[in-house]
Amino acid sequence: MSRPHHRPTQKTSAFFDAVEGGADPALVTEAGDRAATLLVRGSRASDDEGVAERVLHLADTEGIEAIAELWAGAPGDSLAGCLWRLFLLRQWVHAEPARIARAYEEGRARAQVARVVAGVADPPGPDQLKAMVDEVLRGIASADFADVLFRASAFARVVAAGNASTHDASDEDVARLLTLAEQLEAAGHAELAGRLA
Repeated sequence: MSRPHHRPTQKTSAFFDAVEGGADPALVTEAGDRAATLLVRGSRASDDEGVAERVLHLADTEGIEAIAELWAGAPGDSLAGCLWRLFLLRQWVHAEPARIARAYEEGRARAQVARVVAGVADPPGPDQLKAMVDEVLRGIASADFADVLFRASAFARVVAAGNASTHDASDEDVARLLTLAEQLEAAGHAELAGRLA
């Protein structure tokens, strides 16, 4: 059954002014990109030794929800996307250090090269994993950003290998962790090539 065609109603600017909505997504994305650039590129230029600690605790002080609002939708090959993945990885390790330590221990034999790149102390207990992920995030302000990305990628790869071998996580969780590792590694290569923005 066909409907008769009708002309659309013309809307005035008053109509659009009356529609209430959240922040403009384009502006949120732009703000997130600027913040990420300042955080990664600007923190290295600072002489303030406390910058690395402030970067490390950004999610603790501002809340992971605030960070998610800025960076969660950013592609993995952007600074904002990298920061979201790094802070998410840190939150996860601090939330479940014992389980992740077991998975890391199991994955070490299955991902030897990644284990070396990740640089976790031996034996890799919960406290050592939290210290390693904190050291990685401090590196945003004090180390080569590509190295930060490669270490985080390697860590995620080892944990994914451990989860896959122990069946301590679902196949979907293992796949998500491997995707995270691949995204961080690709971003590390992009950073080395000067293409990460």
